[in-house]
Amino acid sequence: MTPDLDTRLPVTAAVLAGGRSMRMGVDKTLLAVDGESLLARVVEVVGQVCAHTVVVTNRPEALVDIGLPADVPVLVDEVAYQGPLGGLVTALKEAPDEWILAVAADMPWLQAEVVRTLWAAREGAQVVVPVTDKGTEPLLALYHRDCLPVARKVLDSGRRRLVAMFSDLRVVEVPVEQLRGADPGLVSLFNVNTPEDLMEARENVPADAKPAVRPVVVHAADERRAGRMPSERPITIHMNGVEVATTQASPTDLEELAVGFLLAEGLLSDRSALKSVDADNKRGLVYVETGESVPDELVYKTRYITSGCGKGVTFSSVGHARDLEHVAPGLHVDADTLHHMMREMSARADAYRDTGGMHACALGRGGEVLLVREDVGRHNAVDKLLGRAWLDRIATADAVVLTTGRISYEMAVKAAKARVPIVASRSAVTDLAAEIGEELGITLAGYCRGGGIVLYTHAERVVSQPAEEGQV
Repeated sequence: MTPDLDTRLPVTAAVLAGGRSMRMGVDKTLLAVDGESLLARVVEVVGQVCAHTVVVTNRPEALVDIGLPADVPVLVDEVAYQGPLGGLVTALKEAPDEWILAVAADMPWLQAEVVRTLWAAREGAQVVVPVTDKGTEPLLALYHRDCLPVARKVLDSGRRRLVAMFSDLRVVEVPVEQLRGADPGLVSLFNVNTPEDLMEARENVPADAKPAVRPVVVHAADERRAGRMPSERPITIHMNGVEVATTQASPTDLEELAVGFLLAEGLLSDRSALKSVDADNKRGLVYVETGESVPDELVYKTRYITSGCGKGVTFSSVGHARDLEHVAPGLHVDADTLHHMMREMSARADAYRDTGGMHACALGRGGEVLLVREDVGRHNAVDKLLGRAWLDRIATADAVVLTTGRISYEMAVKAAKARVPIVASRSAVTDLAAEIGEELGITLAGYCRGGGIVLYTHAERVVSQPAEEGQV
Protein backbone atom coordinates (compact mmCIF):
# COMPACT_ATOMS: atom_id res chain seq x y z
CA MET A 1 0.00 0.00 0.00
CA THR A 2 1.24 3.47 -0.85
CA PRO A 3 0.81 5.86 2.09
CA ASP A 4 -1.23 9.00 1.63
CA LEU A 5 0.91 11.98 0.66
CA ASP A 6 -0.13 13.91 3.75
CA THR A 7 1.45 11.24 5.99
CA ARG A 8 4.81 11.48 4.24
CA LEU A 9 7.58 13.83 5.21
CA PRO A 10 8.34 16.79 2.90
CA VAL A 11 11.61 15.13 1.99
CA THR A 12 13.11 13.89 -1.27
CA ALA A 13 14.84 10.56 -0.76
CA ALA A 14 17.93 10.41 -2.96
CA VAL A 15 18.92 6.77 -3.33
CA LEU A 16 22.58 6.82 -4.36
CA ALA A 17 23.26 3.89 -6.68
CA GLY A 18 27.00 4.05 -7.13
CA GLY A 19 27.33 1.19 -9.62
CA ARG A 20 30.12 -1.37 -9.83
CA SER A 21 31.79 -2.32 -6.54
CA MET A 22 35.50 -3.06 -6.61
CA ARG A 23 35.05 -5.65 -3.88
CA MET A 24 31.97 -7.23 -5.45
CA GLY A 25 32.99 -7.08 -9.12
CA VAL A 26 29.42 -6.21 -10.18
CA ASP A 27 26.83 -3.52 -9.57
CA LYS A 28 25.91 -4.67 -6.08
CA THR A 29 22.75 -2.54 -5.90
CA LEU A 30 21.13 -4.83 -8.49
CA LEU A 31 21.85 -8.02 -6.55
CA ALA A 32 18.81 -9.72 -5.04
CA VAL A 33 18.12 -10.10 -1.33
CA ASP A 34 14.95 -11.87 -0.22
CA GLY A 35 13.70 -11.92 -3.82
CA GLU A 36 14.24 -8.22 -4.55
CA SER A 37 17.19 -6.11 -5.68
CA LEU A 38 18.94 -4.05 -3.03
CA LEU A 39 18.07 -0.86 -4.90
CA ALA A 40 14.39 -1.71 -5.27
CA ARG A 41 14.17 -2.59 -1.56
CA VAL A 42 15.56 0.80 -0.51
CA VAL A 43 13.32 2.66 -2.95
CA GLU A 44 10.28 0.83 -1.57
CA VAL A 45 11.13 1.70 2.06
CA VAL A 46 11.90 5.39 1.56
CA GLY A 47 8.76 5.70 -0.58
CA GLN A 48 6.72 4.87 2.53
CA VAL A 49 8.00 7.88 4.44
CA CYS A 50 9.28 10.49 1.93
CA ALA A 51 7.07 12.61 -0.33
CA HIS A 52 9.41 12.11 -3.30
CA THR A 53 12.07 9.62 -4.29
CA VAL A 54 14.83 9.84 -6.89
CA VAL A 55 17.61 7.44 -7.84
CA VAL A 56 20.99 8.95 -8.68
CA THR A 57 23.37 6.88 -10.79
CA ASN A 58 26.09 7.04 -13.44
CA ARG A 59 24.58 4.06 -15.27
CA PRO A 60 20.88 4.70 -15.94
CA GLU A 61 20.80 2.07 -18.68
CA ALA A 62 21.37 -0.63 -16.06
CA LEU A 63 18.16 0.28 -14.22
CA VAL A 64 15.73 0.10 -17.15
CA ASP A 65 14.23 -3.29 -16.36
CA ILE A 66 14.57 -3.65 -12.58
CA GLY A 67 11.00 -2.63 -11.83
CA LEU A 68 11.38 0.79 -10.24
CA PRO A 69 8.06 2.58 -9.68
CA ALA A 70 7.00 4.76 -12.61
CA ASP A 71 7.00 7.90 -10.46
CA VAL A 72 10.62 7.49 -9.35
CA PRO A 73 12.90 9.42 -11.71
CA VAL A 74 16.44 8.28 -12.40
CA LEU A 75 18.92 11.15 -12.31
CA VAL A 76 22.36 11.00 -13.90
CA ASP A 77 25.22 12.46 -11.87
CA GLU A 78 25.98 16.04 -12.83
CA VAL A 79 29.68 15.12 -12.72
CA ALA A 80 30.20 11.43 -13.35
CA TYR A 81 31.98 9.07 -10.99
CA GLN A 82 32.49 11.45 -8.09
CA GLY A 83 31.15 9.06 -5.48
CA PRO A 84 28.32 9.78 -3.03
CA LEU A 85 29.19 13.47 -2.84
CA GLY A 86 28.66 13.83 -6.58
CA GLY A 87 25.32 12.05 -6.25
CA LEU A 88 24.28 14.33 -3.40
CA VAL A 89 25.14 17.45 -5.43
CA THR A 90 22.87 16.21 -8.23
CA ALA A 91 20.04 15.46 -5.77
CA LEU A 92 20.36 18.82 -3.98
CA LYS A 93 20.12 20.56 -7.34
CA GLU A 94 17.18 18.60 -8.74
CA ALA A 95 15.04 17.61 -5.72
CA PRO A 96 11.63 19.31 -5.33
CA ASP A 97 11.89 19.47 -1.51
CA GLU A 98 14.13 21.56 0.73
CA TRP A 99 15.32 18.50 2.64
CA ILE A 100 17.03 15.55 0.99
CA LEU A 101 17.55 12.15 2.55
CA ALA A 102 20.79 10.73 1.18
CA VAL A 103 20.64 6.97 1.48
CA ALA A 104 22.91 4.27 0.12
CA ALA A 105 21.29 1.78 -2.23
CA ASP A 106 22.88 -1.20 -0.45
CA MET A 107 21.01 -1.04 2.90
CA PRO A 108 18.63 -4.01 2.68
CA TRP A 109 17.10 -3.61 6.15
CA LEU A 110 16.47 0.13 6.26
CA GLN A 111 13.49 1.01 8.49
CA ALA A 112 11.20 3.89 7.58
CA GLU A 113 10.79 5.01 11.18
CA VAL A 114 14.52 5.70 11.43
CA VAL A 115 14.01 8.45 8.85
CA ARG A 116 11.26 9.97 11.01
CA THR A 117 13.61 9.95 13.99
CA LEU A 118 16.20 11.91 12.03
CA TRP A 119 13.51 14.31 10.82
CA ALA A 120 12.46 15.05 14.39
CA ALA A 121 16.02 16.17 15.21
CA ARG A 122 16.40 18.69 12.37
CA GLU A 123 15.77 21.89 14.40
CA GLY A 124 18.48 24.45 13.56
CA ALA A 125 20.40 21.97 11.41
CA GLN A 126 21.62 21.83 7.84
CA VAL A 127 22.67 18.20 8.26
CA VAL A 128 21.16 15.51 10.49
CA VAL A 129 23.32 12.41 10.71
CA PRO A 130 23.42 9.26 12.89
CA VAL A 131 26.61 8.69 14.84
CA THR A 132 27.95 5.39 16.13
CA ASP A 133 31.15 4.45 17.94
CA LYS A 134 32.70 4.12 14.47
CA GLY A 135 31.77 7.67 13.49
CA THR A 136 29.02 9.35 11.50
CA GLU A 137 26.78 7.62 8.93
CA PRO A 138 26.58 10.23 6.12
CA LEU A 139 24.85 7.80 3.76
CA LEU A 140 21.76 7.71 5.94
CA ALA A 141 21.41 11.40 6.68
CA LEU A 142 19.27 14.46 6.00
CA TYR A 143 20.75 17.39 4.08
CA HIS A 144 19.11 20.79 3.63
CA ARG A 145 19.23 22.42 0.21
CA ASP A 146 21.49 25.10 1.75
CA CYS A 147 24.25 22.48 1.66
CA LEU A 148 24.57 22.71 -2.13
CA PRO A 149 27.17 25.54 -2.34
CA VAL A 150 29.37 23.87 0.28
CA ALA A 151 29.00 20.47 -1.41
CA ARG A 152 30.04 21.96 -4.76
CA LYS A 153 33.01 23.70 -3.15
CA VAL A 154 34.25 20.47 -1.59
CA LEU A 155 33.71 18.56 -4.84
CA ASP A 156 35.62 21.21 -6.82
CA SER A 157 38.50 20.91 -4.37
CA GLY A 158 38.97 17.30 -5.40
CA ARG A 159 37.67 15.80 -2.18
CA ARG A 160 34.85 13.27 -2.52
CA ARG A 161 33.91 12.38 1.06
CA LEU A 162 30.58 13.62 2.34
CA VAL A 163 32.01 14.36 5.77
CA ALA A 164 34.50 16.79 4.24
CA MET A 165 31.81 19.45 4.12
CA PHE A 166 30.55 19.01 7.69
CA SER A 167 32.96 21.58 9.17
CA ASP A 168 31.26 24.34 7.17
CA LEU A 169 27.70 23.33 8.04
CA ARG A 170 25.41 23.14 11.06
CA VAL A 171 25.41 19.43 11.84
CA VAL A 172 23.15 17.69 14.34
CA GLU A 173 24.41 14.27 15.33
CA VAL A 174 21.82 11.72 16.43
CA PRO A 175 23.32 9.12 18.80
CA VAL A 176 22.76 5.61 17.59
CA GLU A 177 21.01 4.69 20.84
CA GLN A 178 18.36 7.28 20.02
CA LEU A 179 17.53 5.28 16.90
CA ARG A 180 16.80 2.09 18.84
CA GLY A 181 13.25 3.20 19.55
CA ALA A 182 12.58 3.00 15.81
CA ASP A 183 14.97 0.17 15.03
CA PRO A 184 15.78 -1.99 18.12
CA GLY A 185 18.33 -4.13 16.31
CA LEU A 186 19.83 -1.17 14.38
CA VAL A 187 19.56 -3.26 11.23
CA SER A 188 19.04 -0.09 9.21
CA LEU A 189 22.78 0.60 9.39
CA PHE A 190 23.78 -2.71 7.78
CA ASN A 191 25.48 -2.28 4.37
CA VAL A 192 26.31 -4.88 1.75
CA ASN A 193 29.96 -4.17 0.94
CA THR A 194 31.45 -7.63 0.44
CA PRO A 195 30.35 -11.06 -0.81
CA GLU A 196 30.26 -12.11 2.84
CA ASP A 197 27.86 -9.28 3.64
CA LEU A 198 25.64 -10.37 0.75
CA MET A 199 25.62 -13.96 2.00
CA GLU A 200 24.70 -12.78 5.48
CA ALA A 201 21.92 -10.60 4.14
CA ARG A 202 20.48 -13.48 2.11
CA GLU A 203 20.71 -16.09 4.84
CA ASN A 204 19.76 -14.06 7.90
CA VAL A 205 16.74 -11.83 7.44
CA PRO A 206 16.45 -9.90 10.74
CA ALA A 207 13.08 -10.09 12.43
CA ASP A 208 13.22 -6.30 12.79
CA ALA A 209 13.44 -5.97 9.02
CA LYS A 210 10.37 -7.95 8.07
CA PRO A 211 7.83 -5.47 6.71
CA ALA A 212 4.40 -5.34 8.21
CA VAL A 213 1.76 -7.03 6.13
CA ARG A 214 -0.59 -4.38 4.78
CA PRO A 215 -3.87 -5.00 3.00
CA VAL A 216 -4.12 -4.09 -0.66
CA VAL A 217 -6.41 -1.10 -1.10
CA VAL A 218 -8.81 -1.36 -4.04
CA HIS A 219 -10.32 1.82 -5.47
CA ALA A 220 -13.34 1.92 -7.76
CA ALA A 221 -12.87 3.98 -10.93
CA ASP A 222 -15.24 6.83 -10.09
CA GLU A 223 -16.32 9.48 -12.60
CA ARG A 224 -13.35 11.69 -11.78
CA ARG A 225 -10.85 8.92 -12.47
CA ALA A 226 -12.73 7.71 -15.54
CA GLY A 227 -12.58 11.20 -17.00
CA ARG A 228 -8.77 11.16 -16.71
CA MET A 229 -8.27 7.84 -18.47
CA PRO A 230 -6.38 7.86 -21.78
CA SER A 231 -8.72 7.44 -24.73
CA GLU A 232 -8.14 5.29 -27.79
CA ARG A 233 -10.29 4.39 -30.79
CA PRO A 234 -9.79 2.50 -34.06
CA ILE A 235 -8.81 5.01 -36.76
CA THR A 236 -9.01 3.89 -40.39
CA ILE A 237 -6.84 5.69 -42.94
CA HIS A 238 -7.86 5.87 -46.60
CA MET A 239 -5.64 7.09 -49.42
CA ASN A 240 -7.21 7.89 -52.76
CA GLY A 241 -10.23 5.80 -51.83
CA VAL A 242 -8.14 2.79 -50.75
CA GLU A 243 -8.32 1.60 -47.15
CA VAL A 244 -4.65 1.48 -46.21
CA ALA A 245 -4.55 0.81 -42.48
CA THR A 246 -6.49 0.81 -39.22
CA THR A 247 -4.59 1.89 -36.12
CA GLN A 248 -5.59 2.29 -32.48
CA ALA A 249 -5.00 5.92 -31.50
CA SER A 250 -6.24 8.79 -29.40
CA PRO A 251 -9.15 10.41 -31.31
CA THR A 252 -7.54 13.84 -31.75
CA ASP A 253 -5.52 15.46 -34.56
CA LEU A 254 -6.60 12.70 -36.93
CA GLU A 255 -5.66 14.54 -40.12
CA GLU A 256 -2.04 14.86 -39.12
CA LEU A 257 -1.99 11.32 -37.70
CA ALA A 258 -2.97 9.98 -41.13
CA VAL A 259 -0.51 12.19 -43.00
CA GLY A 260 2.33 11.39 -40.61
CA PHE A 261 1.62 7.68 -40.87
CA LEU A 262 1.61 7.79 -44.69
CA LEU A 263 4.81 9.84 -44.67
CA ALA A 264 6.54 7.34 -42.41
CA GLU A 265 5.43 4.49 -44.66
CA GLY A 266 6.77 6.25 -47.76
CA LEU A 267 3.33 6.61 -49.33
CA LEU A 268 3.42 10.42 -49.27
CA SER A 269 6.43 12.52 -50.24
CA ASP A 270 5.31 15.34 -52.58
CA ARG A 271 3.65 18.13 -50.59
CA SER A 272 2.51 19.90 -53.76
CA ALA A 273 0.62 16.74 -54.87
CA LEU A 274 -1.59 16.74 -51.76
CA LYS A 275 -5.18 17.61 -52.61
CA SER A 276 -7.10 17.24 -49.34
CA VAL A 277 -7.24 15.61 -45.92
CA ASP A 278 -10.66 15.08 -44.33
CA ALA A 279 -11.45 13.42 -41.02
CA ASP A 280 -14.70 11.98 -39.72
CA ASN A 281 -13.86 12.20 -36.01
CA LYS A 282 -17.10 10.58 -34.89
CA ARG A 283 -16.55 7.41 -36.90
CA GLY A 284 -12.73 7.44 -36.79
CA LEU A 285 -12.17 7.73 -40.53
CA VAL A 286 -9.58 9.80 -42.38
CA TYR A 287 -9.53 10.36 -46.15
CA VAL A 288 -6.36 11.55 -47.87
CA GLU A 289 -6.49 12.57 -51.53
CA THR A 290 -3.23 13.05 -53.39
CA GLY A 291 -1.74 12.93 -56.85
CA GLU A 292 0.60 10.21 -55.63
CA SER A 293 -0.53 6.66 -56.29
CA VAL A 294 -1.29 3.85 -53.88
CA PRO A 295 1.00 0.84 -54.39
CA ASP A 296 -0.78 -2.09 -56.03
CA GLU A 297 0.03 -4.43 -53.15
CA LEU A 298 -2.03 -2.28 -50.78
CA VAL A 299 -5.18 -2.09 -52.85
CA TYR A 300 -6.41 -5.47 -51.61
CA LYS A 301 -4.55 -5.68 -48.34
CA THR A 302 -5.44 -3.67 -45.21
CA ARG A 303 -3.04 -3.34 -42.28
CA TYR A 304 -4.18 -3.39 -38.67
CA ILE A 305 -1.85 -1.76 -36.16
CA THR A 306 -2.08 -1.59 -32.37
CA SER A 307 -1.71 1.63 -30.42
CA GLY A 308 1.10 0.12 -28.39
CA CYS A 309 4.82 0.31 -28.81
CA GLY A 310 5.51 -2.86 -30.71
CA LYS A 311 4.51 -1.99 -34.26
CA GLY A 312 5.08 1.33 -35.94
CA VAL A 313 6.66 0.97 -39.37
CA THR A 314 4.54 -1.70 -41.01
CA PHE A 315 5.79 -1.77 -44.60
CA SER A 316 9.52 -1.18 -44.08
CA SER A 317 12.26 -3.64 -43.18
CA VAL A 318 15.56 -3.13 -41.44
CA GLY A 319 17.28 -3.59 -44.77
CA HIS A 320 15.10 -0.91 -46.32
CA ALA A 321 15.95 1.47 -43.46
CA ARG A 322 19.67 1.08 -44.07
CA ASP A 323 19.17 2.22 -47.66
CA LEU A 324 17.71 5.56 -46.59
CA GLU A 325 19.67 8.74 -47.28
CA HIS A 326 21.96 9.80 -44.44
CA VAL A 327 20.93 12.82 -42.41
CA ALA A 328 23.12 15.85 -43.02
CA PRO A 329 25.63 16.91 -40.32
CA GLY A 330 26.14 20.45 -39.07
CA LEU A 331 23.33 21.04 -36.59
CA HIS A 332 24.25 21.40 -32.92
CA VAL A 333 22.28 21.89 -29.72
CA ASP A 334 23.66 22.63 -26.30
CA ALA A 335 22.65 20.29 -23.50
CA ASP A 336 20.88 22.96 -21.43
CA THR A 337 18.72 23.91 -24.41
CA LEU A 338 17.78 20.27 -24.95
CA HIS A 339 16.67 20.00 -21.32
CA HIS A 340 14.77 23.28 -21.57
CA MET A 341 12.80 22.04 -24.58
CA MET A 342 12.10 18.72 -22.85
CA ARG A 343 10.67 20.59 -19.85
CA GLU A 344 8.65 22.84 -22.15
CA MET A 345 7.18 19.80 -23.92
CA SER A 346 6.15 18.29 -20.58
CA ALA A 347 4.57 21.57 -19.46
CA ARG A 348 2.49 21.79 -22.64
CA ALA A 349 1.51 18.11 -22.76
CA ASP A 350 -1.70 18.26 -20.74
CA ALA A 351 -2.90 14.71 -21.39
CA TYR A 352 0.53 13.21 -20.69
CA ARG A 353 0.68 15.06 -17.37
CA ASP A 354 -2.93 14.54 -16.29
CA THR A 355 -3.61 10.92 -17.26
CA GLY A 356 -0.24 9.28 -16.73
CA GLY A 357 -1.04 6.97 -19.65
CA MET A 358 -0.22 9.08 -22.71
CA HIS A 359 2.90 9.79 -24.72
CA ALA A 360 3.96 13.25 -25.83
CA CYS A 361 6.38 14.44 -28.46
CA ALA A 362 7.52 17.84 -29.65
CA LEU A 363 9.34 19.59 -32.47
CA GLY A 364 11.92 22.15 -31.36
CA ARG A 365 14.13 24.68 -33.07
CA GLY A 366 16.16 27.62 -31.82
CA GLY A 367 15.51 26.62 -28.23
CA GLU A 368 11.74 26.92 -28.76
CA VAL A 369 9.12 24.20 -28.90
CA LEU A 370 7.14 24.69 -32.10
CA LEU A 371 4.66 21.82 -31.88
CA VAL A 372 3.46 19.34 -29.25
CA ARG A 373 1.31 16.32 -29.97
CA GLU A 374 0.04 13.47 -27.72
CA ASP A 375 -1.35 9.98 -28.13
CA VAL A 376 -1.66 6.69 -26.28
CA GLY A 377 0.93 5.31 -28.72
CA ARG A 378 4.37 6.85 -28.98
CA HIS A 379 4.48 6.06 -32.72
CA ASN A 380 1.13 7.76 -33.21
CA ALA A 381 2.34 10.84 -31.34
CA VAL A 382 5.37 11.12 -33.64
CA ASP A 383 3.18 10.60 -36.72
CA LYS A 384 0.89 13.40 -35.58
CA LEU A 385 3.84 15.69 -34.96
CA LEU A 386 5.60 15.08 -38.27
CA GLY A 387 2.29 15.05 -40.14
CA ARG A 388 1.44 18.52 -38.82
CA ALA A 389 4.91 19.79 -39.71
CA TRP A 390 4.56 18.45 -43.26
CA LEU A 391 1.10 19.93 -43.72
CA ASP A 392 2.30 23.33 -42.49
CA ARG A 393 5.52 23.11 -44.52
CA ILE A 394 7.62 23.36 -41.34
CA ALA A 395 11.16 22.21 -42.07
CA THR A 396 12.39 19.33 -39.92
CA ALA A 397 15.92 18.99 -41.27
CA ASP A 398 17.19 21.57 -38.76
CA ALA A 399 14.95 20.59 -35.85
CA VAL A 400 14.90 18.32 -32.81
CA VAL A 401 12.22 15.74 -32.05
CA LEU A 402 11.60 15.19 -28.34
CA THR A 403 9.56 12.32 -26.94
CA THR A 404 8.50 10.77 -23.67
CA GLY A 405 8.58 7.29 -25.18
CA ARG A 406 11.33 4.79 -25.81
CA ILE A 407 13.29 5.36 -29.03
CA SER A 408 13.00 2.08 -30.89
CA TYR A 409 14.08 1.12 -34.40
CA GLU A 410 10.82 2.35 -35.92
CA MET A 411 11.16 5.75 -34.24
CA ALA A 412 14.66 6.14 -35.66
CA VAL A 413 13.36 5.30 -39.12
CA LYS A 414 10.59 7.92 -38.84
CA ALA A 415 13.23 10.49 -37.94
CA ALA A 416 15.43 9.47 -40.86
CA LYS A 417 12.57 9.80 -43.35
CA ALA A 418 11.77 13.27 -42.02
CA ARG A 419 15.50 14.20 -42.14
CA VAL A 420 15.44 14.96 -38.39
CA PRO A 421 19.04 15.07 -37.10
CA ILE A 422 18.42 14.79 -33.34
CA VAL A 423 15.90 12.70 -31.40
CA ALA A 424 15.85 12.95 -27.60
CA SER A 425 13.78 10.95 -25.12
CA ARG A 426 13.11 10.90 -21.40
CA SER A 427 13.34 7.13 -21.72
CA ALA A 428 15.66 4.54 -23.26
CA VAL A 429 17.13 3.92 -26.71
CA THR A 430 17.07 0.35 -28.04
CA ASP A 431 20.16 -1.32 -29.45
CA LEU A 432 18.69 -1.62 -32.96
CA ALA A 433 17.65 2.03 -32.91
CA ALA A 434 21.23 2.99 -32.00
CA GLU A 435 22.56 0.81 -34.81
CA ILE A 436 20.26 2.47 -37.35
CA GLY A 437 20.91 5.93 -35.90
CA GLU A 438 24.67 5.44 -36.18
CA GLU A 439 24.41 4.28 -39.79
CA LEU A 440 22.04 7.07 -40.90
CA GLY A 441 23.74 9.93 -39.08
CA ILE A 442 21.06 10.60 -36.45
CA THR A 443 21.87 11.68 -32.90
CA LEU A 444 19.88 9.59 -30.44
CA ALA A 445 19.80 10.86 -26.84
CA GLY A 446 18.15 8.94 -24.00
CA TYR A 447 17.33 9.65 -20.36
CA CYS A 448 17.12 13.39 -21.01
CA ARG A 449 15.90 14.30 -17.55
CA GLY A 450 17.10 15.22 -14.10
CA GLY A 451 20.15 17.12 -15.33
CA GLY A 452 21.54 14.26 -17.41
CA ILE A 453 21.65 13.01 -20.99
CA VAL A 454 22.93 9.70 -22.34
CA LEU A 455 24.18 10.06 -25.92
CA TYR A 456 24.08 6.82 -27.93
CA THR A 457 24.96 7.97 -31.45
CA HIS A 458 26.61 10.99 -33.08
CA ALA A 459 27.29 12.69 -29.77
CA GLU A 460 29.09 15.55 -31.52
CA ARG A 461 25.77 17.34 -32.11
CA VAL A 462 25.10 17.85 -28.38
CA VAL A 463 27.54 20.27 -26.77
CA SER A 464 27.93 21.57 -23.24
CA GLN A 465 28.15 25.19 -24.42
CA PRO A 466 26.11 26.93 -27.16
CA ALA A 467 27.54 26.29 -30.58
CA GLU A 468 28.66 29.17 -32.79
CA GLU A 469 27.05 27.94 -35.99
CA GLY A 470 24.02 25.84 -36.79
CA GLN A 471 22.70 26.35 -33.24
CA VAL A 472 19.29 24.91 -32.40
